Amino acid sequence: MRVAVVSDEPHAVHAEIIGLLEARGCEVVPFGALKTGGDVEWAPAAEEAALAVSSGSCDEGVFLCWTGTGVSIAANKVAGIRAALCADPETAAGARIWNHANVICLSNRTLSADLAEQILTTWFDTAPGDKGAAGVALLEGVESRHRR
Repeated sequence: MRVAVVSDEPHAVHAEIIGLLEARGCEVVPFGALKTGGDVEWAPAAEEAALAVSSGSCDEGVFLCWTGTGVSIAANKVAGIRAALCADPETAAGARIWNHANVICLSNRTLSADLAEQILTTWFDTAPGDKGAAGVALLEGVESRHRR
């Protein structure tokens, strides 16, 4: 599985996240600060990574910024992206089950290595299920009514 990983600024926890993903057999595709090594603007960095997920060149995404909110907002502007801001494992599981989320957004500010492991383990161990299919279909209707 190819996973787009993006942040607008470098943080120590990113090495832990990359290690977790690689240990799961994922190929990490870096974007933003993970690619440049320095600070970048959050909106275009999230957009570039989201396009990689929506095009199919990456299967899923792990997006980070100071709060996780900015990259979530930017990613959700890209068609086909269902980005979920998750601060705990339970929210990550719910985002997969009910929303069929394909991008998880995390906060650089609050994320420790232990919490990252808990959240990402839950995220990758929880498959989108039938429970959320009806809601996702309704969401697709909302998207179609608001395409530009």
